[in-house]
Amino acid sequence: MASFHYKINLHAFLRTVARSYCSVLLLDYDGTLAPFRTERNRAVPYPGVTELLNKIMGTGRTRVAFITGRRAQELMPLLRLSRQPEIWGSHGLERLHSSGRYELREIEPPANEAIFEADEWIRNLQLEDRLEHKPGSVAVHWRGLPDSTAREIRQKVLPGWSALAQRARLSLEDFDGGLELRTAVCNKVDAVRAVLDEVEQQDAPVAYLGDDAADERVFRSMEHRGLSVLVRPKWRATVADLWLRPPEQLIEFLRDWLVACRGPYKGHGLKFVTTTGENCLGRAA
Repeated sequence: MASFHYKINLHAFLRTVARSYCSVLLLDYDGTLAPFRTERNRAVPYPGVTELLNKIMGTGRTRVAFITGRRAQELMPLLRLSRQPEIWGSHGLERLHSSGRYELREIEPPANEAIFEADEWIRNLQLEDRLEHKPGSVAVHWRGLPDSTAREIRQKVLPGWSALAQRARLSLEDFDGGLELRTAVCNKVDAVRAVLDEVEQQDAPVAYLGDDAADERVFRSMEHRGLSVLVRPKWRATVADLWLRPPEQLIEFLRDWLVACRGPYKGHGLKFVTTTGENCLGRAA
């Protein structure tokens, strides 16, 4: 994939969705289905996304799962779907089944202790208003601040958190608008693999939509297994098969997926941008 010579034809892929009795649609949330907001509790999906996801889920032919860095319970009030979806929260540490059953991976005591110390480090810096707590992780946010202020916060946080990550074997990662320290027991790649292991039809068409560095690892893991889609207003280098600009191209993608779920797919004009930056169907060879 990294060579950009692997050819992808979206219409051909969607015809496989139409021919299959089951398909899998895996979705990141922030930056993918919803624009980033400084007030995270107001980051609702782009207009039309919820309606289309309701209809796709209603066909009974697509397993829709959300794989997010947020806490699993945070998504439902934002998505406002008519039925409970499957949600993997905290980068896969949590699992909220469509039945409502909740699971949380066990977190080792040393990891919890280090995360507690990371919290104290932030409080000593008097940045507690920038903190986000999740199972097995803590994050500091600087979205909406001037670049100079964001860099200053990162420089203050990094020394303490880097030492804790090394000592307790935690994952320390930048994300779009912040820095997160979390247990390395699982990640989004593990969540995707767990979903795919449960799919009855082993050759079922699969697509994963995401926007940031954590999603890039998922894109790499899906080589030759499914369609990887970067959803982002501005182009950046990626190993994903396709690049969609939200909200228009994202909405069109979901509409075409819905059409495919309802019967034989014939294709009707979705224009998307390949990850070489060209407006055409498929990746340039």
